[in-house]
Amino acid sequence: MISVALAGKPNAGKSTFYEAATDAEVDVGNYPFTTIDPNRGVSHVRTDCPCLDRDQRCGNENCSDGTRYVPIQLLDVAGLVPGAHEGRGLGNQFLDALTDADVILQVVDAAGETNAEGEPVEVGEYDPVEEVDFVEREMDQWLAGIVDRNWETVERKSRSPEFDIDEALVELLTGFGATEHDVAYVLRELSYPEDPGHWDDDDRAALARHLRERTKPIVVVANKADIAPPENLRRLADSEKPVVPATADGELALRRASAAGVVDYDPGDDDFSITGEVSDSQTAGLERIRDVIDDHGGTGVQAALNTAVYDLLDQITAYPVEDATHWTDGQGRMLPDAHLLDRGSTPLDLAYAVHSDIGDGYLHAVDARSDRRIGEDHELSEGDVIRIVSTA
Repeated sequence: MISVALAGKPNAGKSTFYEAATDAEVDVGNYPFTTIDPNRGVSHVRTDCPCLDRDQRCGNENCSDGTRYVPIQLLDVAGLVPGAHEGRGLGNQFLDALTDADVILQVVDAAGETNAEGEPVEVGEYDPVEEVDFVEREMDQWLAGIVDRNWETVERKSRSPEFDIDEALVELLTGFGATEHDVAYVLRELSYPEDPGHWDDDDRAALARHLRERTKPIVVVANKADIAPPENLRRLADSEKPVVPATADGELALRRASAAGVVDYDPGDDDFSITGEVSDSQTAGLERIRDVIDDHGGTGVQAALNTAVYDLLDQITAYPVEDATHWTDGQGRMLPDAHLLDRGSTPLDLAYAVHSDIGDGYLHAVDARSDRRIGEDHELSEGDVIRIVSTA
């Protein structure tokens, strides 16, 4: 399952975002380090369900009238403060918790309500633009420190005639979530001495930075967009990273109101309707949320998740079925499962995503839309419905 981590300084709204995105109750407070132990939960990315191309909806619990919600893991970790890579605050605990994440949502207090330490200040007193490079800078320094501390081992291995720098670095960096392919890609991008004994601090820092960029891409969530000065949002949008304006408080309020039957709203919708009885103050609060939705096309919570998974990680959604005519599994359930795969994945990749035994016994695949057999090297597209034929 794709893992998305929430990162940022304390009190920027990470836990509120997490609660809104997972419907899980967590500690939320107006003070640093409300979160100590990481929260792990299930959230979803949103896409069109293939059942829209049929005469009836699939009825899957993760499908809302043709809008499909595909599960991902969401991780909320302790807030990061300056010097975290040196162990300040809960720094090492925070950074260790990020090693398994595929992508990071950096939650920024766009209102400027809190300073670099996560301590409350007057709105506008702190410039949130200063936060944009904060997380990646701490991660780069932390990873560079790990490389430095273990470089002697790489140098020692380099004395062997069978030495391979790719293999040595994979062994060193697998704990950070780097694969052999990641290391090979990064080394192709770098200029470095052939002999590890001649590497200097700048070489190792460049390795750490490039590896972090490849394995931990970042989306900036400009949170508190409902109260942020417009100028802050404009300047944040100038970042080289993807930036999504958001109101985690607004999303949480809408999800709670929807669960109570007060509003008609699905996560990621660009509007909602009030369907139950609400007080004047509740109506005013909902209308303030509507203003943000009108300005930004939604609350931003779902958009941030989708940007991270579908844009930065370049994932597609594929649907394995057993019956290519009815798009059902062996129990007659229509489109029972949705799998996130790297763009460029093949039917064989989908087979292994379903189960290793299915992949090992793979024979061929059928495109259920056209009812035509497709090759093992056929590149899948978003929304493909595929029947996998296997000996398993």
